[in-house]
Amino acid sequence: MDFLVALTGAMRPLNARWGEELAQAGVDADTLPDAMEDRHAAISTALRHSKAFAASGLLLDFASVEHGRVARDAYEESRDLLEPELVALENAGPARLHAEAGFTQPDYHKDVWFHRTEGGWDGHPQQGFIHGELIHRHYVSKNFPGDIFAQRRRVLQELPRQDYRRILEMGTSSGHFTVALQQTFPGARITGVDVSLPMLKQALRVANENGWEWDLYHRAAEDTGFPDSSFDLVASYIIFHEMPARAIESVFVEAYRVLEPGGQMLMSDVTPFAAMDRMGAWRADWMAANGGEPYWREAASMDWKAAAEAAGFVDVESRGVDGAPYPWIVTGTKPNG
Repeated sequence: MDFLVALTGAMRPLNARWGEELAQAGVDADTLPDAMEDRHAAISTALRHSKAFAASGLLLDFASVEHGRVARDAYEESRDLLEPELVALENAGPARLHAEAGFTQPDYHKDVWFHRTEGGWDGHPQQGFIHGELIHRHYVSKNFPGDIFAQRRRVLQELPRQDYRRILEMGTSSGHFTVALQQTFPGARITGVDVSLPMLKQALRVANENGWEWDLYHRAAEDTGFPDSSFDLVASYIIFHEMPARAIESVFVEAYRVLEPGGQMLMSDVTPFAAMDRMGAWRADWMAANGGEPYWREAASMDWKAAAEAAGFVDVESRGVDGAPYPWIVTGTKPNG
């Protein structure tokens, strides 16, 4: 894992080099074409003889595939030590995992290898631990700019209230944002949904280890099954870019339905392309395509503010936090009456 972190760090001077080569070729945000595929073609042509660009792409491709394999191998090496502890945490309480036998995964999630992880989020029985602890803490957090855990807490400071009592998290995954919700609103009852059972099992362990009474459900964010007006806050962190536009629109509709009048919604995700110049959007698209994010372009091309307003939310804002383009948040309120 440390080797792969160092390897991806080696891409930075290479990226700077081919960035200079683009500038020398007269290719910049102002000269790139509007259509994304045309931008890829223009940059590929300009850098067709660039050794730095070729090497950068090779390293990105290698690290994108290998980080998941290495983390899985690391788990398997210590399986005999780890698994009894993981099982004990699952059964410790007080959190509850509701695994429903009849659940069917959304078609956009089935057999998709997100992050180029073999088998996707359900590709290993302990994928939640592998991704949440080994990959996220020892690879992603070291490659990503800033403190990724502090960012989860920071976005919650943008909410207008501090007295939420019934919170629904859409896309719980292995529980990192759920922890931020619990720490920020310690008196709230937290419910989470996710389409990956291995991920929810890791969130269950996190809750039990800390004595938190989370209710976790194996359900899709766009079809939670909860009664109308069940929550006073609905929130998510970094799930939109793993969904097609139609699913994101449904998530806003579902968030509106399960919120009580006067309740708030906060969704945080990657920076939309509209908030970048054409070169920045191309870089994000190039990284996403190589990194195993099949819906990134579709999601980042959406107008999330318009989707939230179409679902019925008012006072909708869509913006970065602290003047930066990331984290990006969409907030809104379900009107009274």
